[in-house]
Amino acid sequence: MFSQEIKIGNKLIGKDHPAYIIAEIGANFNGSLKQAKKLCYEAKKAGADCAKFQSFISEKIVSEGGFSKMDIKGVHGTWDKSISEVFKQVEFPRNWHLEIKEYCDEIGIDFSTSPYDFEAVDLCEKMKLPFIKIGSGEITWHEMIEYISKKNIPIIMATGDATLSEIDEAIDIIKKSKNQDLVLLQCITNYPSMIESANINVLKTYQTAFNVLTGYSDHSPGDIVVLGSIALGGCLVEKHFTLDKNDKGPDHPHSLNPDEFSSMVKNIRLMELALGSSKKEVVKEEEETVIVQRRGLYASKNIKSGAIINEDSIDVLRPALGILPKYKKIVIGKQAKCDIPKGDPIYWNNL
Repeated sequence: MFSQEIKIGNKLIGKDHPAYIIAEIGANFNGSLKQAKKLCYEAKKAGADCAKFQSFISEKIVSEGGFSKMDIKGVHGTWDKSISEVFKQVEFPRNWHLEIKEYCDEIGIDFSTSPYDFEAVDLCEKMKLPFIKIGSGEITWHEMIEYISKKNIPIIMATGDATLSEIDEAIDIIKKSKNQDLVLLQCITNYPSMIESANINVLKTYQTAFNVLTGYSDHSPGDIVVLGSIALGGCLVEKHFTLDKNDKGPDHPHSLNPDEFSSMVKNIRLMELALGSSKKEVVKEEEETVIVQRRGLYASKNIKSGAIINEDSIDVLRPALGILPKYKKIVIGKQAKCDIPKGDPIYWNNL
């Protein structure tokens, strides 16, 4: 059984808690420690709960020989350098991790990362990160999933380009490790991804099939998909973050800039307010309109004391003063106890 409430950093996530919002820095620090810090600072200002990086060494994540045998038509095929060269250029140095984490602690934003080798996982544990993110591409690397799970740190696992059976296999590994803190993210692994491919409804499948907290790692334009995920019970969102969408690098074009990210955060918080609770009730701002917009029974003519009220004696009009229209059949045939002037509401004590 997975936890329905998880503590990440100093925040609780789950039902009735604000969504946890991750600014995915990815490769957008442009090889600069100064820019990495600036991104963390701007992410904090924009309302993010976490600035997240990716921890890999190019030789341990890509095979140039393997990629050379492919005719790649997607975004990777648009790069003007080899896959291994691009990955080498965007490595987040291991000796920067602790400094960036300490900076994030100082400015009040969580720091975390997606580790892509065993040493990176150990580093996450050593730094006592609030969670470990398992990227979509690792979902069939069961050895790595098991290694991460046994660290007993909350796990956020993306499920881009995965089948339900592959997700089930990965979740079974996490269950066996007895790590109960998992958030499962829907994701479309394309950069950018198309809104019509988002399939936000799969969150309901995850919630039912795995009884797990859910969220969305989104690469589509704007915040429509993110807001949809919140409406369907998602408790965590991840979105790429950049200082300038026109910067050169693999992640900048499909990222949100600070203004866009800030707008997304505000919309998420508005969506949370709008969702309210499952309880249907008359809210305070309806206390007057519940009378103004509804109808009541009115005297359509002067009714003398002792007269029998008939169909022709009654108008059904706004506002809802006096007897409600649903009691009209009961009122017909009753005797008036007093004069009821034309246009006045009919009250029970009039009968």
